[in-house]
Amino acid sequence: MHERVARFVRNSVIPYEPELEAGGPAAAAALGELRGRAREEGLWALPLPVELGGGGLGLRAYAEPAEAEGASDHGPAALGSASLLDVTMLARHGGARVREEYLARLVAGDMRACYAMTEQDVPGTDPSLTRTRAERLAGGSWRVTGRKWFTSGAAGADLVTVLARTGGSDGDRGGLSLLLVPTASAGFRVVRALPVLGATGQYEIELDRVVVPADHLIGEPGQGLAIAGERLQLGRTLRCLRWLGQARRAFDLMCERAAVRSGSRGPLAGHQLVQQHVFDALLALRTTRPLVYEAVALLDAGRDAHVEVGLAKVAAARMLQQVADSAIQVHGAAGLGPDTALPALFRTGRAARVLDGPDEVHVTSVARRVLRGYGAAAEAATRG
Repeated sequence: MHERVARFVRNSVIPYEPELEAGGPAAAAALGELRGRAREEGLWALPLPVELGGGGLGLRAYAEPAEAEGASDHGPAALGSASLLDVTMLARHGGARVREEYLARLVAGDMRACYAMTEQDVPGTDPSLTRTRAERLAGGSWRVTGRKWFTSGAAGADLVTVLARTGGSDGDRGGLSLLLVPTASAGFRVVRALPVLGATGQYEIELDRVVVPADHLIGEPGQGLAIAGERLQLGRTLRCLRWLGQARRAFDLMCERAAVRSGSRGPLAGHQLVQQHVFDALLALRTTRPLVYEAVALLDAGRDAHVEVGLAKVAAARMLQQVADSAIQVHGAAGLGPDTALPALFRTGRAARVLDGPDEVHVTSVARRVLRGYGAAAEAATRG
């Protein structure tokens, strides 16, 4: 399956990247054609439930295909796996109406969903300070008011899951809830695009007294952070897998360049400093991959993986930036221009060290968990 997906991405998705990145009708037509091909080849929605039209692969079985999909930013959308986080969350925590009305359409690619958690001037690492408010109306509906930013894919989404305060006061982690908001609702609007190092895809949104049906609450009131935590662990692990795929693409481009490019002193591949880039990049890839797959195995088994996901996220983001940087260096000026994927791959690697939790947050979180274990062991030994 890994080879089939890799071949599809290489032969079908990557050639369409210019059209897909240009946006507009041409991008929609290209994506529709790719999705049709993916269905014909039996590669559609591999990690999504069979009863909803997906391939039914568990996380462990899907890990290697996820790497292959990730070689292109457009791979998950073209192959129908981009909805995995939303489908998983709604299947576990959505009410009957939400599951019946949206799940099959999300898996089929007929609807798109996005997730809105962070806010401007509010530390993304401290969601307890969320300013977006949802108040209960007579009859049980909710009225949501607030702004979110860095909401991926909001411009084309039909649904957005919003973290909002439904009770308690600022700093109260138990007063936050998740609500599923149809973007066609009165009062919802996309305020502006937020290019990340020049690339589109992130947006700021506003909810101005948007009324949300009572049965569009995800889980119970006050469960927002617990459900968000589940989503974040799976989401970070999926991104790590896709970053591995992108890093492998950058590595292959670097090695191909070194093998075919020659100057007055012979092929680049014969230069020791180029060989150093190749070695360091391969070492980064080979040492990061086991960390990611350790997180995959724990999540697939339903075990706690906070430490493993934190290690994998930091290692994979740094690794992608390093490998893409080396590939650019070996390409020279050609690596900075529009004729290769390297600028986009480097941009993804750099942004990955900030988005989805900056390196520093994961470093301190993992270290605290590890040290807490030593502290508990020392205390137990003292009592003994």
